[in-house]
Amino acid sequence: MSDLQQRVEALYRSDVRGSVLLIVCLWATILFVLLMTWPYIPDSGIKVVVAVAAAAVLIFNTAAILAMLNHYKEDKDFIYGLDIKNADAARNRQS
Repeated sequence: MSDLQQRVEALYRSDVRGSVLLIVCLWATILFVLLMTWPYIPDSGIKVVVAVAAAAVLIFNTAAILAMLNHYKEDKDFIYGLDIKNADAARNRQS
């Protein structure tokens, strides 16, 4: 595996880790807020609306992040290759 390929893989793995962390934080935050506010919602109809809205936010945001990761996986050589080449060019200009 070439040096460029190794760097591309490292950047991709870093983005995957960051995305998984963001998904976990998103779920933890939404569920925490839902659980902490639940006792203060007086009407059961409003509880249903709040629960459905929270589920929609979790499902759609998680799907969007996973779709982004899938796109990155498909085009990682192009996406990260450009980043690496630009970073190397900037580093070479500074030295």
